[in-house]
Amino acid sequence: MTATLTPGKTTPSRSSSPRTPDRAERRRHWLSRLDVKASPYAYVAPFFIVFGLVGLFPLIYTFVVSLYDWDLLKGQGDFVGIDNFVSVLQDEFFWNSLFNTFSIFVLSSIPQLIAATFIAAILDQNIRSKTFWRMSILLPYVVTPAAVALIFSNMFSENYGLINNMLQNFGLDAIGWKTDTLPSHIAIATMVNWRWTGYNALILLAAMQSVPRDVHESAALDGAGMLRRFFSITLPSIRPTMVFVIITATIGGLQIFVEPRLFDAATAGGSQRQFQTTVLYLWEMAFFRQNFGEASAIAWLLFLIIVGIGLINFLLSKSIATAETKVSTTRRQRRLAAYRNKEVSR
Repeated sequence: MTATLTPGKTTPSRSSSPRTPDRAERRRHWLSRLDVKASPYAYVAPFFIVFGLVGLFPLIYTFVVSLYDWDLLKGQGDFVGIDNFVSVLQDEFFWNSLFNTFSIFVLSSIPQLIAATFIAAILDQNIRSKTFWRMSILLPYVVTPAAVALIFSNMFSENYGLINNMLQNFGLDAIGWKTDTLPSHIAIATMVNWRWTGYNALILLAAMQSVPRDVHESAALDGAGMLRRFFSITLPSIRPTMVFVIITATIGGLQIFVEPRLFDAATAGGSQRQFQTTVLYLWEMAFFRQNFGEASAIAWLLFLIIVGIGLINFLLSKSIATAETKVSTTRRQRRLAAYRNKEVSR
């Protein structure tokens, strides 16, 4: 068959311009762009909402209360500005509580981190019943702080405690665990270490297991021993996790309350305030002296101290990491230069 074209008539042709999308397609495209842009914010929004309700709002409200003469029963009083802060900074009991807090913090955090790192390194080896030992070190964390404090307070009792009875059996004098300053700090730090060492050990163990095994095997083939691999490979590799553990231990150590409160239930920090921590002094100021203004000022001063120590830890870890990076870069450049010199001499 042959097709004939009639003069004066044109055949219809398709338009070369793109088809205009209809309303449904435009809506689907808009929803797709909105999903890409808004989904990340929607996923993290619940955390920030909860943080704003239970974290940020109480923090701001506490600062507002610290600016007033606020009584527990009467409520808001006159505006006093920073007088509450000045009064707290001039209070000898506040500085005593701050000294006790830092003393217990040092006695608990440093041995705790050392023991947690040592336990994590042992559990990272190829030992039998790994799951059993990992669950076992977490058992002290499961026990409630009140039970831990009651058990250890009886162990460190001055008259009929287990520790003093053992010392007297060896012909040693009994120690005033609840009347002397340093022994009471050691006893409370022992409670803290017993409860939190296993928890931190599991966190460090998870970080150690993420270190590639090929690196350890290569170092072992080069003649590096176990200690050499631990200090040169394992510890530098888990530095971010170590910084996290140090910061969380700092925050928890400076906010210690339950252990010193229940260590001697008859007194709030000892008869001579020998182990009264800052949070325990804050509790006394708020609910015994009924002065919420100064109690809020103590809370904010403690908050600023924790933030300052956290920044110091961050800067120190960053400077150490930068120094080690420079050293490794220098070593790499020296090795490369030595290799090039060998190639040129050949």
